[in-house]
Amino acid sequence: MVRAIDGRSFAMQKLLAGRAHANSNLILGASTQYRVHLFGVLSRFWSGRITRCCDPVGRERESSIATFPAVRELTRRRRSAGNGGVLRKGEGRVQRSGRDSLNPVFMARLTPVIPRRLRSIEPEPQNNGGWTPTEDGGTPRPAPPARVWGAVLRGVVGQPVEVEVRISSMLPRVDLVGLPETAVRESTARVRAAIQSLGIRFPDRRVTVNLAPAALPKSGAGLDLPIALGILAATGSVPSDALGDLGALGELALDGRLRTVRGALALTRSQARDQRPRVIVPVACAAEAAFAPGVEVLAAETLGEVVAFLVGGRPLPRQARPAFSPVAGDSADLCDVRGQERAKRALVVAAVGRHGVLFSGPPGSGKTMLARRLPALLPLLTLEEALEVTEIHSAAGKRVGDTPICSARPFRAPHHAASRAGLLGGGTPPRPGEVSLAHRGVLFLDEFPEFERGVREALRQVLEDRCIAISRARGSATFPADLQLVAAANPCPCGWRGSRWRACSCDEGALRRYRARLSGPLLDRIDLSVTLEPVAWRDLDGVPTGASTRELREQVVAARRFAAARPTGTHANAEIPDRALDTAVAATVEARRLLGRAVDRLRLSARGARRVLRVARSIADLRAEARTGPEAVAEALSFRGENAGR
Repeated sequence: MVRAIDGRSFAMQKLLAGRAHANSNLILGASTQYRVHLFGVLSRFWSGRITRCCDPVGRERESSIATFPAVRELTRRRRSAGNGGVLRKGEGRVQRSGRDSLNPVFMARLTPVIPRRLRSIEPEPQNNGGWTPTEDGGTPRPAPPARVWGAVLRGVVGQPVEVEVRISSMLPRVDLVGLPETAVRESTARVRAAIQSLGIRFPDRRVTVNLAPAALPKSGAGLDLPIALGILAATGSVPSDALGDLGALGELALDGRLRTVRGALALTRSQARDQRPRVIVPVACAAEAAFAPGVEVLAAETLGEVVAFLVGGRPLPRQARPAFSPVAGDSADLCDVRGQERAKRALVVAAVGRHGVLFSGPPGSGKTMLARRLPALLPLLTLEEALEVTEIHSAAGKRVGDTPICSARPFRAPHHAASRAGLLGGGTPPRPGEVSLAHRGVLFLDEFPEFERGVREALRQVLEDRCIAISRARGSATFPADLQLVAAANPCPCGWRGSRWRACSCDEGALRRYRARLSGPLLDRIDLSVTLEPVAWRDLDGVPTGASTRELREQVVAARRFAAARPTGTHANAEIPDRALDTAVAATVEARRLLGRAVDRLRLSARGARRVLRVARSIADLRAEARTGPEAVAEALSFRGENAGR
């Protein structure tokens, strides 16, 4: 027998054996420097059967029995060189042993022994089939893989991903490892078509793509561009040195165009945190990504532009950060709401301290109109808040308007049939729900008792923690949910309980069951409760009265500025910690006595009493009072409404 090697894998040897004649013997001793095309010609020149061979580093896979004269000549030269060859008698079969016989460099010198009719010699690409020859002619070392940096979303936060690509002389296939989700696994087809659209031949060998860290699940199509650049760098079409400090994001079309990706801002910020000074992104989301601090954003329309830039051609344009201009949001004015002065007052107090509001009243009393005007009463978004809101909306795949980033406070009004995952967040991988999309804005839940009980009760923790944690078997994510809750409910199932215009058709049992849908612990976390009455026609037909939204927003901004001047003014009044509550509220003796009597008569809980103090502090801030007096406490108690005894 003769032991021989080849740069191809064991799977290739078996394939070659399958293509050869059924009764043929094969020994393949070609160098890794050449590719020997044997398909279709083996049956004409070889005979024998395959039993074993070895790979380039000496691991035994299979060898073969051969009778071709070239093999005898090869063995004769090895024996004359004194390298330990051993000849066995019997039908001209030769057994060669010795560790040095597995050296690909030595086998390269014996390549001319193979007949020319069997050799269709073609130079290997730059990486020599994944192996780099050593200077001393010893066993070759694996070529280093090409490396490109990308990023994926984990919740609403970007996580850097190192894309490693290695090409080896094995069966043509693309192996993608590193916990890729479906969209990432499908990227191989898009990358192949995009590379071929440039006129570059996709490598017809084994392409191994590793996405590190391996324990992090990878989702989204934003890794298309890093994978394509890694393959081009591994084949020598793009210099690997040009990718050292460069990040890349983008989805590839089949013709090489770059499409936008979800969470472009969060992904770019992750590259900046990982000390990547430059990031290539699609033109469609370059303006959004430009708001990431400490990183230079390069905008590209196609894969061809990126390749031309990396090989020293036309430079990519640098995306400048657009100007940020916050707006008030909905143009509807609060003075358009006729009557309901008490409800308007509740909205102003809620805007000062970021308190939750519950409107209860018959249909048509103005609950939805009032709720939709609350975002315009809030102070304008700061740049930091706008970036937080944009990251969440972009990660969820929601458009934030015509501007690159969100410039107005969000207002979310999901239907009462929304699922728990749609409202709270979920899915695989987890995505933010409505409570997170309302971050730094308003969440309006109309027909509040009609929502699922599990959804309603889950809001208790959201209102306390200002965030929500989604845990799944394959991972967990925490989404911010710093929102203002505005809920609306009818007084009874038919909606006309207590109305002066129509009689209620609900019995006491139906009314009791309807009210029981809103639990005491949930109502205890809503600071303001207002019952609305239908507006008389004389008020609806009259001239709009009351302050406009702009004037009321100025009052809100002044009250928040007054509150921020306190030593404990770093939090909104609704979020004042219990340990700092007494110092921040600074209630007078009369105010505390009034609150004590209310706790005894109305059976307020400890949480309810503390929330009354927070609402009273907001009312005192509107009046620019350093201390909270009994008038502010009395008004705060009046807003507890039907929740006072809860």
